Amino acid sequence: MKSIDLSAIDLNLLVAFEALYTEQSVTVAAQRIHVGQPAMSSSLGRLRQLFADDLFIRIGREMKPTAKAEAIAPQLLAALNIIRTTLANPQSFEPASLQTAFAIATSDYIANLILPKMLEILREQAPQIDLRIIAVEKESFINLLDEGIIELALGTFTNLPKQILEKPLLSERFIGICRLGHPAVENNSISLDKFVSFPHALFTLRRDATGIIDQALAEYGLQRRIALTVSYWFVLPTVIASSDLLTAIPSCLEKRLSHYSLQSFEIPLNLPSWPISMAWSKLKDRDPANTWLRQIIQNIC
Repeated sequence: MKSIDLSAIDLNLLVAFEALYTEQSVTVAAQRIHVGQPAMSSSLGRLRQLFADDLFIRIGREMKPTAKAEAIAPQLLAALNIIRTTLANPQSFEPASLQTAFAIATSDYIANLILPKMLEILREQAPQIDLRIIAVEKESFINLLDEGIIELALGTFTNLPKQILEKPLLSERFIGICRLGHPAVENNSISLDKFVSFPHALFTLRRDATGIIDQALAEYGLQRRIALTVSYWFVLPTVIASSDLLTAIPSCLEKRLSHYSLQSFEIPLNLPSWPISMAWSKLKDRDPANTWLRQIIQNIC
């Protein structure tokens, strides 16, 4: 079948064909698409040339479609209806009937913070949507967003490229935790001297033994001993509850530790807070499913 170059065709002619086929009158068809009768007559002439057929023949007061017009009308009219539907509602989105999987890149502790409520919402509003939680890899998550492999990334981000959008979700800060009855803590407080005299555990993904607390201590000429480093937040509660180690955790994590034999305390340093944000690609900024997912997470946070 010979391919037709649509760029060489005025597709408004198809609208004129639809009006002529429906109204079977040049005058009424012109009124229907808000053009003058001479313009409609001109469109009919061009249609006849395009299809190499008269298409419409005057019989009495009506313009009757030829056999060729009858043959092409169903597909042309259906195509126009598809275009109208697409333009009126570019992307229909009904969570209750959607069957898909959303991939989200985030840390274990943020996932722990949002997943219980998120799964509850999905069960009620979108029971056929599955979640895929993957670790945030700062070297690659931007590419994963751009390629549509993940819908969102949750975490603390800096220097995002222009095509990545960001929405702050909550402000986070460090608090200290230790075992119940720890000798260094009295009334949920600890002195700076005692804070540095006991060994510490440190969460780090960088395979080092230095964190923001060490930077703050250095300003006082102080140093703590890091007796343990881990790259998983949720190994810390068990370790801390059964030792004299001190550690710092994000404050939101404390809500998930009530069943451990732990107590919290304010760290005796002036430490900055930091934002937890949601990042997504500008390519999906107006995608209804992505927008719906972002709104759910924002409400939870």
